[in-house]
Amino acid sequence: MDFKQYVTVVEDFPKNGVRFKDITTLMENGEAYKEAIQQMINFAEDKQIDVIVGPEARGFVVGCPIAVAMGVGFVPVRKAGKLPREVLEVDYGLEYGKDSLNIHKGSIKPGQRVLITDDLLATGGTIEATIKMVEELGGVVAGIAFLIELSYLDGMDRLKDYNVFRLMAY
Repeated sequence: MDFKQYVTVVEDFPKNGVRFKDITTLMENGEAYKEAIQQMINFAEDKQIDVIVGPEARGFVVGCPIAVAMGVGFVPVRKAGKLPREVLEVDYGLEYGKDSLNIHKGSIKPGQRVLITDDLLATGGTIEATIKMVEELGGVVAGIAFLIELSYLDGMDRLKDYNVFRLMAY
């Protein structure tokens, strides 16, 4: 299946010069969405995954259906102030400043094998922060899966020590 035909490229969003890759049109097509998720499951099947972790919000729409299909739990990674229990927080760099991500303490048990999912790999900062939290909680990153990689932003350079799957690249 040519998944790129289901991704809408929106010019100059959210600012001039950006060619935004909109996955909502892929998600609107049941057959394409199901097949995309299935290919990510195929990547994960032999990795003895115990839990799926995904950053908000599009990591949820990728990770949750994978977790349900594999019969494992899903752990959300959220922006600061969004999780109600005690959290582990990691700061990460943005192009102009920094942000932070949180995960509930105790949501990953030591030794659990984790699949990290997200819709898009750009510079890799969000996923790098997510990896740091998973590993700090004692989890083992068994794989990382993306729908899209923006290869011209070199995010894969940050992930060279991990088993990474991407469904399509731009």
